[in-house]
Amino acid sequence: QVRLVESGGGLVQPGGSLRLSCAASGFTLDEYPIGWLRQAPGKEREAVACISLEDDGTYYADSVRGRFTISGAAGGNTVYLQMDSLKPEDTAVYYCATASGCYSILHEDPEYWGQGTQVTVSS
Repeated sequence: QVRLVESGGGLVQPGGSLRLSCAASGFTLDEYPIGWLRQAPGKEREAVACISLEDDGTYYADSVRGRFTISGAAGGNTVYLQMDSLKPEDTAVYYCATASGCYSILHEDPEYWGQGTQVTVSS
């Protein structure tokens, strides 16, 4: 049974950092990619980042490239999203998700989602 559980959200000041974790069960990162999406109140869901060991690739939205880093190890089932230089516009509920490929995670409707973790960037 596939399950995804996010953790690590919280309140941080602008310019600060947070690290989100996504613990997966029912599969490993070698088998399927894991990505992050976010949704702020009143806004559409936005793709953030994805990691695929099969493709040996990491993918980032333009809005976070250079500030966020997604990582995960072969054989593992946990993916991290290191978020640096946070801005108020990064405030959202962050979800991790999995599907057959990063394109599906970031641009379609992933089949499996976590429950989300709130990130608030405010002074």
